[in-house]
Amino acid sequence: MTAPQIQTDLTGARPEFYRFHNGEKAPLPFAASEYDQRLAGLRRIMADTGVTAAVFTSMHNIAYYSGFLYCAFGRPYGLVVTATDSVTISAGIDAGQPWRRCHGDNITYTDWQRDNYWRAIGSVTGTGGVIGFESDHMTLQQRDKLDHFLAPAKVIDIAPHTMRQRMEKSPAEIALIRQCTAIADVGGHAIRGAVRIGTREIDVAMAGRDAMELEIARRFPDAEYRDSWVWFQSGLNTDGAHNPVTARAIQRGDILSLNTFPMVSAYYVALERTMFAAEVDAASLAIWQANIAAHEYGMSLLQPGISCAEVTHKINAFLAERDLLQYRTFGYGHSFGILSHYYGREAGLELREDIDTVLKPGMVISMEPMLTIPQGQPGAGGYREHDVLVITENGNENITGYPYGPDFNVVG
Repeated sequence: MTAPQIQTDLTGARPEFYRFHNGEKAPLPFAASEYDQRLAGLRRIMADTGVTAAVFTSMHNIAYYSGFLYCAFGRPYGLVVTATDSVTISAGIDAGQPWRRCHGDNITYTDWQRDNYWRAIGSVTGTGGVIGFESDHMTLQQRDKLDHFLAPAKVIDIAPHTMRQRMEKSPAEIALIRQCTAIADVGGHAIRGAVRIGTREIDVAMAGRDAMELEIARRFPDAEYRDSWVWFQSGLNTDGAHNPVTARAIQRGDILSLNTFPMVSAYYVALERTMFAAEVDAASLAIWQANIAAHEYGMSLLQPGISCAEVTHKINAFLAERDLLQYRTFGYGHSFGILSHYYGREAGLELREDIDTVLKPGMVISMEPMLTIPQGQPGAGGYREHDVLVITENGNENITGYPYGPDFNVVG
């Protein structure tokens, strides 16, 4: 290949963008045929909505359709899909890595002048087209620049359409997610082995994270490694599902919350378990067992043909009968796939009262009831169990293996 001409030429001009296809394509999380299938589905969406060019800006959709997961660091990234082309748009700071790690073409924009990003996008879309964009991700500032540089005849929000496409997983996706849940189990066992009276939350969390990252590297030797994490909480810190790790030392009788989150090529799963340090009192045990009962009942409801709202109302009734519904703090589960704690969300597949999506085979969803008992009451703390299930033709398959309940999770 010819090296890009990024130095000043005799006229003083510098390129606004260029192609830096440095090296050979690296192995992606999926075969080229998988990405071609996703793009074919996207192009059907585009044809149905009249979109001539789709401009994606979110990490999740760019990763879903191209395999490339960007690190923004204050710079915009993109993916432009037309009827014939699929082109990632990346910043010069990343050199050839986006080309090597994407399915399709790549254009690098320079920072010699502001908005070369949009000039690169415009080189693919042209002007005057019907542009599909993600209204749930693009900022108002960037939306104005879209209008200025692409001069679209019309803009159409295609984020809801792409979300629905992502909600139904392919066999290849399910196979990857299955490996991810096995990695989460590895992290869970490492955490269990690290729990001791007097040990800090951060030390336990690091044991789980390190074990998962080593397991990811063993299973996926050609992958990029980033973003896996653990939340391990104790005592009062268990009251919120997403509370950060602290340096608090575990005390005897503490309620503990184990949460492992391996990330493989933008695909996220979770394992979450209630634990107790060395012993569990009677009041806490009763709440724990009630939440486990809700968890098991909820998993039994995850069948094709039932709506997310129906599942939610049934679990609500189950907890209300036990005078525990007032301690529920969020929904009972959600879709899994390309998402993380800072990108992505398939909000159309969440177990909440306001979601009418009907479960279908190929969807992947969690069951994760949580009860939070306030400090000062018997059994105070946050109780949470979390399994990942694949909806099948005749029911569901639980692909989480780490045990839940007091027989296994009173430790230390």
